[in-house]
Amino acid sequence: MSDLLAIGASGIKAYGQALSVVGDNIANAQTEGYVRRNVRLAEAPSGGDIVLSRNSIRPGGVLAAGVTRATDQWLIDDARIAGGEASRQSARLDWVTATESVLADGGAGIGNSVTSVFTAAEQLSGNPGSDTLRRQFLTSVDESAANFRRTASALGSAAAGVATEAQGAVTQLNTDLSALSRINDGLRRARPGSSNEATLLDERDRLVGTISNATDVAISYDSRGAAIVKTASGDTLVDGTTTATVSVNVAANGTLSYGINPGATTLTPGSGALAGLSDAAAHIADQRTALDTLATQFSTELNAAHQAGLDANGNPGAALLNLNGGAAAMVAVALAPDDVAAANGASMNGNILAFNNLRGPGGVEQNISAMIAAQAQTTASARAQEAAASSRRDGSFAARDAIGAVDLDREAAELLRFQQAYEAAARTIQVARETMQSLLSIF
Repeated sequence: MSDLLAIGASGIKAYGQALSVVGDNIANAQTEGYVRRNVRLAEAPSGGDIVLSRNSIRPGGVLAAGVTRATDQWLIDDARIAGGEASRQSARLDWVTATESVLADGGAGIGNSVTSVFTAAEQLSGNPGSDTLRRQFLTSVDESAANFRRTASALGSAAAGVATEAQGAVTQLNTDLSALSRINDGLRRARPGSSNEATLLDERDRLVGTISNATDVAISYDSRGAAIVKTASGDTLVDGTTTATVSVNVAANGTLSYGINPGATTLTPGSGALAGLSDAAAHIADQRTALDTLATQFSTELNAAHQAGLDANGNPGAALLNLNGGAAAMVAVALAPDDVAAANGASMNGNILAFNNLRGPGGVEQNISAMIAAQAQTTASARAQEAAASSRRDGSFAARDAIGAVDLDREAAELLRFQQAYEAAARTIQVARETMQSLLSIF
């Protein structure tokens, strides 16, 4: 005869644990990274049985064989990869958009200020003797130089911002790698099938996800679920007690490079925020170089055109701009109105009229417009790529959460089922007690 008291006691214990797990699911329904738990219930054979065949087993109750997580590893890996690419595109878009704002050809843009120089020259050609128009021309030259400096400074600030964000991302990555190493140690010590192991596995997956958001990695797991993290090129970041440290180097032009220590190897991220910041830094460096090229062209052409003429006193024209170190150092030469070389040997306005020749194909105005248009196209492309990557990430996250997220309706049903099972186990103990009492009452 089966031991009713033991059967009831096993049910009380197993279903009590199941109720506890359901309660944890409900309490953590909105907790980020939490994966729904299940209790694996198994039949417990009677303690005195020797199991030789199925028919010889007498019921011995139920036992909680362990706590399992509702996961699909393929969906987890897919969400991790999609999240890394979305992080790359988001980081890149932020700074590409900032660069577009710097180069935007608004009222204070370099394009408008350069155009104002040629507009002032055209007005002066109509009345070359006007002291007011001469001052206006010199003012426009000074403002154009100031706008080149402001634009260069803003691009430099953007480059510094990217570098600062990269430093922060690398610091966070190293923190996550160290934390994952500690979680791995905990997993090797945790009892298999325990709630503690499930909690550690949740944290492991969360950390792996945040690491992937920083840089692309290859993930594998040992027999206890500890994560082994390597770069796409095979360099180890976390393995057992070994934890690497990632560093970032900022070049003079603002471009970024990453390294791994120990080993002093190079890290070349293919996705994640580090890759996006590297892309953004390279783009800003290109724009700074392009701006310096435009500043050189503007300064060289304007100075040559002005020096070809004669000022109000019949002296050769002086340089209008000094360019010592690129756009960031462009300054207008301090000249008086009479120093404006509007005349040439033929007429009082012959030289200033020739300024209009600088506005043709290949001129600085058109080159500035081409630079701004290219930047707008880059921004539009980055925005489209970010939208596509975000959509891909959201879809993969939804598929992953469809398996592992907590459904309160389902948990309510499970709560009712296990509560009834718990009451049935308690009733079994009560029946066993009443039966024993009835038997003892016979004597």
